[in-house]
Amino acid sequence: MTRAPSPRWLRRPHDAPAPGFAYGADYNPEQWPREVWHEDIRLMREAGVNIVSLAIFSWARIQPAPDVWEFGWLDEIMDLLHAGGISVDLATATASPPPWLTTLHPEILPVGPHGETVWPGARQHWRPTSPVFRTYALKLATKMAERYGDHPALVAWHVSNELGCHNIYDFSDDAARAFRIWLAARYGTVEALNHAWGTDFWSQRYTEWGQILPPRLAASHPNPTQQLDFKRFSSDALKEHLRAEREVLYRLTPEVPVTTNFMVMGETKGMHYADWAREVDFVSNDHYVHPGPQGLDELSFSANLTGSIAGGHPWFLMEHSTSAVNWQPVNLAKREGELARDSLLHVAHGADAVCYFQWRQSAAGAEKYHSAMVPHAGPDSEVFRSVTRLGALLGDLSEVAGSTRRPARAAILFDWESWWASEQDSHPSSLLRYRQEALDWYSAFLALGVRADVVHTGAELAGYDLVVAPVLHVVPRALAKELNSFVENGGHLVTTYFSGVVDENDHAWLGGYPGALRDLLGIRIEEFAPLPDGRSVTLDDGSTGTLWTDPITLTDDTVEVLASYTSGDRAGRPAITRRAVGRGSAAYVSTRLGAEGVRGVLARLLDGAGVSGELPAPARGRVELAVRGHGATDYWFLVNRTDEPVELPGVDGTLLALTAGADQRSAGQPLVLGPRGVAVVRR
Repeated sequence: MTRAPSPRWLRRPHDAPAPGFAYGADYNPEQWPREVWHEDIRLMREAGVNIVSLAIFSWARIQPAPDVWEFGWLDEIMDLLHAGGISVDLATATASPPPWLTTLHPEILPVGPHGETVWPGARQHWRPTSPVFRTYALKLATKMAERYGDHPALVAWHVSNELGCHNIYDFSDDAARAFRIWLAARYGTVEALNHAWGTDFWSQRYTEWGQILPPRLAASHPNPTQQLDFKRFSSDALKEHLRAEREVLYRLTPEVPVTTNFMVMGETKGMHYADWAREVDFVSNDHYVHPGPQGLDELSFSANLTGSIAGGHPWFLMEHSTSAVNWQPVNLAKREGELARDSLLHVAHGADAVCYFQWRQSAAGAEKYHSAMVPHAGPDSEVFRSVTRLGALLGDLSEVAGSTRRPARAAILFDWESWWASEQDSHPSSLLRYRQEALDWYSAFLALGVRADVVHTGAELAGYDLVVAPVLHVVPRALAKELNSFVENGGHLVTTYFSGVVDENDHAWLGGYPGALRDLLGIRIEEFAPLPDGRSVTLDDGSTGTLWTDPITLTDDTVEVLASYTSGDRAGRPAITRRAVGRGSAAYVSTRLGAEGVRGVLARLLDGAGVSGELPAPARGRVELAVRGHGATDYWFLVNRTDEPVELPGVDGTLLALTAGADQRSAGQPLVLGPRGVAVVRR
């Protein structure tokens, strides 16, 4: 196998201007007559578009029958784009197999946990472990690389599309065979697997690999470690498909970087993107805003985490929306200023490419009501005028491209395996939502005006003063040792209910909860005490807890009680604790406080760690600050989180860009951000 990629950015065409931000969209010219193509190129130039992702869902057009190839239309549009100065991120086109392939080989179709077949008619109707599908997909990738590898418009390869969005879990016989191979590589022997899975429970002990199946529909709860391993395997199976296509592209076009679009957003959790990141030359991400009181917070959280996954290198915002999407219960159009604000918030967290789904809004198909850069209303529309203004603004910010994110002093530790394991069945509460707890803490950081990085397990923690690890459920011995070292060396750790409970095999750490973190925290919990839906408890700091409570016993005289319960069965007992350890401290929050409730305890913990906001006090909580930089130069991205103007006294530097709705400052006057406005300042 070829070496894992080292970070590299878009290939620069020989006749390209100086690098800056990439700006564009998914482009689907096959949906339109040829006369529209020329208008598209003209409008792209007007809007400042300099890159498009092409051929993502074009397999049926490119290969209309097993031995028939039709590249003429794709040759034509590639040439037109290049002549117009527009680069191409070219897809391998393997995302959705054409009807002839599923008719000829129905055995490539995925199978659900109940044994039902996932039929064609939408997209991604293929098994990640199907050798038949793999053969056809790699043949197509080979044809694409051979034909377009030297094309001057090509700046990157785009493997498949949103891998795992609809086919992450397949329970077919192909998957069962591949699962057994994966398990044999992980455990070596059936005996080791029996130990890891605890198969003496319910007489599940295996004597040979062929007896093992995916966690299909069972009479009761499937084995929890089997479930966790199937999640690990499913992520790895898609990663192996990514590698297989990448190897074809590397062999034929080694100078062209390879990426695939992740989906770091919302509850998309099946793909372990922190693990996948090392398989691509640069990280790409798709993100869509989820409406609600934390919608903007979630956007920032996801962009922040993507920047962490990218390892501080530039990343590609492959898809987001200009306005409404089509797949939410109610699809709201974006308000004035939100298009630019949402895009620039991704840039603030390290994106060097800003692209949308899609260029021209489809007239037919399942996504015809999804917004685009050119909407159904055409270029004489506020959406098109907004994307044109953003294109010009990104041009003004070209010096920022290539800069890296400046680390914060605080961080939230995000762990995919804790996400997977903490939400499995037969647990103390089915109401727990791992990512929501992490998002609540992030919202509290934003409300307090304190920058915090979102980092994945395995990232270096030593540079942070305070790290919050919410619901860190899976704690192997090595991670427990790392967290102890972090605290002893002066770091301040905060963790929460249902943390430290199991090891990497989903086996409970014995001796009382929170298991692997019990001694570090100086507390012991004999039994969980989750709360029924709708039930709450009060704390003596004025906050309200839901979802969970823990009957905490202090096991170390140095533990400080920061808050106690005043209602419920835990009344009078500790709710939030902190223990000084070495030069640092370890704190525990035993209930779900929500974004507002977390704010008070976080403020106190930040104060103890000596961490404060960098913005003037009146703007904290109303303006998000993200920082990028080159050498000694910092770029401050100031994002108005409110629908009201916000004044920023004392923010010095050279103003590089200001979105509509913000006010240019006069001499001696403070900068004012208009509603939903953004400013970028060189310092």
